[in-house]
Amino acid sequence: QVQLVESGGGLVQAGGSLRLGCAASGRTVSSYAMGWFRQAPGKEREFVAVISSSGANTYYAYADSVKGRFAISRDNAKNTVYLQMNSLKPEDTAVYYCAAGSSWRLRAGDLYDYWGQGTQVTVSS
Repeated sequence: QVQLVESGGGLVQAGGSLRLGCAASGRTVSSYAMGWFRQAPGKEREFVAVISSSGANTYYAYADSVKGRFAISRDNAKNTVYLQMNSLKPEDTAVYYCAAGSSWRLRAGDLYDYWGQGTQVTVSS
């Protein structure tokens, strides 16, 4: 079992930055591919970013809508995954969730095993 708790959400102006954190307990985040998803009001949940489990190589993937603006990282010592969000846009407004899964190739949220409760990000224009 893995428990995930997101933090770092808030209200920011367009063009600003936020860093979300996802603290894990129960098992180490290094054992899992860790993903970030988001869901805006009235919209389906969508994939944002993923980082592979620890190994010889680290793999990353991003949604086209955030590529070049967002960066996912992992601090194994703190058992935490981060999502650095820069150049934020109003369309980035959503509840952001972190999730733990078996493979960094997974993009469908239904295939992830554990989820946090979410943190609200609101970007004002």
